Amino acid sequence: MARGEVTGRKPRERAAVTGGVPPIRGPPVPPACFSIKTFCVAHHISEAMFFKLREMGIGPDVMQVGRRVLITFEAAARWRAQREVTTVAE
Repeated sequence: MARGEVTGRKPRERAAVTGGVPPIRGPPVPPACFSIKTFCVAHHISEAMFFKLREMGIGPDVMQVGRRVLITFEAAARWRAQREVTTVAE
């Protein structure tokens, strides 16, 4: 960080820069489940198609955590396997 007398600005406190939150150390924690949006991006389908599949009864299993709707990686894998079996059977 440049000194205030060089830049002509007041130096900021480090807590003000980070919002008072200490930096996280270590490797990032991988997510444990998908939101509807991230599920759709990962599986290359639109959100409208996701809800259409749910209405047809062939969407992935979901869980609700509070008001959020989440899809576990295991449920997504089961859904993909079911879609593959159905596709081969047709």
